[in-house]
Amino acid sequence: MGNSSSLMLRDEEIEEISRETEFNRNQIVRLYSRFLSLDKKGQGFLEREDLMNVPELAVNPLGDRIVDAFFTLAGKDDKHLNFRQFVQVLAYFQPIDKTKKNQLNDRSKKLKFAFMMYDLNRNGYITREEFKVILNSMVGANITADQLDKIADRTIEEADADQDGKISFDEFCKAMEKTDIEDKMSIRFLN
Repeated sequence: MGNSSSLMLRDEEIEEISRETEFNRNQIVRLYSRFLSLDKKGQGFLEREDLMNVPELAVNPLGDRIVDAFFTLAGKDDKHLNFRQFVQVLAYFQPIDKTKKNQLNDRSKKLKFAFMMYDLNRNGYITREEFKVILNSMVGANITADQLDKIADRTIEEADADQDGKISFDEFCKAMEKTDIEDKMSIRFLN
């Protein structure tokens, strides 16, 4: 029971992960320790429930959307997340270092992650109904259904440049031009 020593990271793996994600060795070791603590069954991978048990995600109104995005970004297997996939997704949240070219956390990648939070059916568009679902999860009973409808209508109307009733990724990016997404979607990882 617990995490077996066969799950230990090798130096070569740490170096590869560091090249892929730009996390340094100490950060990777810390993230590995966190990964193992989340992997309660010692299987070498995380399931959706493992991430939903993270207190910050459990209380976040968008926690389930964040977890869903983790598994979507990880690739084909949407039921399991191995350590490398876990770290690759976390790399999206690194602060952007203008002196480096990190393939995983530039502005467009951060925007793609944010867009995924709203595109519930993964069809490449955010509809009024999808926006209402997310907005409702964020504000809940703090606004009326009528207010929710008005906010959704206005948001779609303002962002929907081609007026097709939905927001494409390009329209989303345009609407987010003045938003400091780099700061809002960055986590400071300890060294």
